[in-house]
Amino acid sequence: MRRADRLLQILLLLRGRRRTTAAQLAQWLEVSPRTVYRDMADLQASGAPVNGEAGEGYWLERGFAPPPLSFAADELAALEAGARMLAGCADSDTAAAAHAALAKIHAVLGSAGLTPSPLFVPPLRAPAPQTLALLRRACEQRQWLQLRYRDAAGRDSEREVAPLGLFFWGEHWTLAAWCRLRQDYRHFRTERIIELLAANHDWPDGVSLDGFLQQAGAGEAARQRLQQQTRQPWHRE
Repeated sequence: MRRADRLLQILLLLRGRRRTTAAQLAQWLEVSPRTVYRDMADLQASGAPVNGEAGEGYWLERGFAPPPLSFAADELAALEAGARMLAGCADSDTAAAAHAALAKIHAVLGSAGLTPSPLFVPPLRAPAPQTLALLRRACEQRQWLQLRYRDAAGRDSEREVAPLGLFFWGEHWTLAAWCRLRQDYRHFRTERIIELLAANHDWPDGVSLDGFLQQAGAGEAARQRLQQQTRQPWHRE
């Protein structure tokens, strides 16, 4: 990453956060904390509205608006390939949003100005796309769910779960959740969900996606990457 791009990335990472340490920034940017300290000193010397200092963390003054974003050719190619992959494996609403994002990129930049990418994404088949849409909304709204679930041996069970996130493994989706029956974190193959209904319970104390990832053994860097938008052999149902 060019230094100018890294300085802009620092401003974007600080935006909307109360306080961010140099160690966190170094991990996200894949540089040393010493490099972050130099970058922060240069940003402050240039008049950027950055507050804080080494050992205490950094934050931006309220009301700061970063300069308009620009993308390099390889970044645009990555965005386009990613949107096409998502459109091929997610629910219909998410696929439509991915296509709309691509249309905006081409409308603003002009297709003629984009370098053709050698990356192609053949059509993929997502299991139960309507179920994925319902599960995604439940995760967003923190809505308890009642599932009729069929395990790998063909046994059916009733579960009430607090949904936390959806993960795509290349061939199938899994739902990360807190299971009321097991009183523990579990994940469920979405194509094995036979029936899906809303349930009403108070959200369990201390239950979170980060808690799920910690129990699964995901390291701090992996959890931070997942939390920024995040594979371990988690306990499956």
